[in-house]
Amino acid sequence: MSLIHRDPGNAQPRFAKTLAQGTNRLDIGRLFWVATLGTALTLSAALATNVAVAAEPIPDPLHEPAGPPGFADVVERVTPAVVNVTVAQEARQTLSIPGGSVPDEGSPLYEFFKRFGGLDEMPVPGPRQRRGEGSGFLIDAEGHIVTNHHVVEGATLIEVTLNDGDQYEAEVVGRDPKTDLALLKIKADEPLPHVTFGDSSGARVGDWVLAVGNPFGLGGSVNAGIISARGRDINSGPYDDYIQIDAPINRGNSGGPLFDARGVVIGVNTAIFSPSGGNIGIGFAIPAETAADIVAELKTKGRVDRGWLGVQIQPVSEEIAASLGLSEVRGVLVADVIAGTPAEAAGIKSGDVILEAAGERMEDYRDLTTLIAGIDAGTRIKLEVFRGGQTRMIPVTIGEMPREDLAQTATDDEPAGDEPRIGLYLAPLTPELRAERGLEADAQGVVVAQVAPGSPAQAAGIKAGSLISMVGQQAVTKPSQVVEAVQQAAAEDRPSVLLRVEQDGEQRFIAVPIG
Repeated sequence: MSLIHRDPGNAQPRFAKTLAQGTNRLDIGRLFWVATLGTALTLSAALATNVAVAAEPIPDPLHEPAGPPGFADVVERVTPAVVNVTVAQEARQTLSIPGGSVPDEGSPLYEFFKRFGGLDEMPVPGPRQRRGEGSGFLIDAEGHIVTNHHVVEGATLIEVTLNDGDQYEAEVVGRDPKTDLALLKIKADEPLPHVTFGDSSGARVGDWVLAVGNPFGLGGSVNAGIISARGRDINSGPYDDYIQIDAPINRGNSGGPLFDARGVVIGVNTAIFSPSGGNIGIGFAIPAETAADIVAELKTKGRVDRGWLGVQIQPVSEEIAASLGLSEVRGVLVADVIAGTPAEAAGIKSGDVILEAAGERMEDYRDLTTLIAGIDAGTRIKLEVFRGGQTRMIPVTIGEMPREDLAQTATDDEPAGDEPRIGLYLAPLTPELRAERGLEADAQGVVVAQVAPGSPAQAAGIKAGSLISMVGQQAVTKPSQVVEAVQQAAAEDRPSVLLRVEQDGEQRFIAVPIG
């Protein structure tokens, strides 16, 4: 007998439908069981894996590298050659009274204080020692050390401290203020650790660099960063071509080496850009190839001799090129030709554009300055000059750059300790300086390029940028005339020299004591 009852109005038996529903429920249960079984198998596999991993030795974190590769090996190799440079400078103290300085001698107020203030009984402070610090690095086993000119400028004593703590007194072999480099020498009983100059020309923006030095007098410190830019001109001199870096350098890092990631010297840390005087991520280094050439001359001659053309120049802009009809925006525009110079003798004129010099294309106006400086005086070269819509070749004999702009109270070299000095660095008054200072075209005198810290000139109130037009009652037009006048005054045992100084829009005579 059949157990299946068919519904005449339904093609599917009732039990069969129920069974199908039950089958669906069974399928769901089966799927749940399969899923559960899969999870269990997965957990079992995971547990098996964990057991296998746990069976291996656990790494020792003390022997694993922490973070990306570091510079420890490079630092260990190069830091013995980096030194701290400490200098002592004589700083004069001025006589002062509560509420201000003593009035100038000869003024009514001076006579008042003289008569009623007891100036004769007031103690006059004597010279005191001021200390400064910087960095440097040994470049040979004999003890030659590279640092910055501004680190040792005006120093009466220079002490060098090596990485191992040994101290030596150093002497100045030579200095070059135009590139802010100086070469020192210490005497040791045994060969010294040292590094050598490399070549920065292959260094690219973004490359790692290490700055090693003596920031804030803390001692040897290493900072890492990258090259931020190349060829920077910071208006510090005619040969600006700095490497800009973001490696933290601060006061005291001056003169220290800049290494690449291999430990090769690619620069000399020289300057920072900072409103506060501390690091903000903008530092500048002299390229190694530039420093190497300067140091080689300082080592052999104690000074740097440079070729000289005698022109004031400026870059060629797009507007200048278009107005002159130049097909390319390149070359060097001659703004002025200084009288009595090789350029004038060769027939170079204001408005000329120098396209080539000694066969070298002039892409940037600084190219000419660098090229001419490296040519020996007396060498004859040819200049390709664009004038009046045409190019022409002009031969010129290179002269020797005058060193009078570095004159303090000597004609060429630094004065000896027993020679008179007033602390002025002087430069000729060129047409460019006349225009810059807003002076008349016929203005005469000598420009104060720099005033030595703590010098008699600084104590007398003379500032950089001032114009000296007379010494005593004699007009002067050359730095050498000021030098000779100071030497003559000292020879006559005069305590001071009288200078007529134009400063802050006023002219006045100032008596400067002779040191």
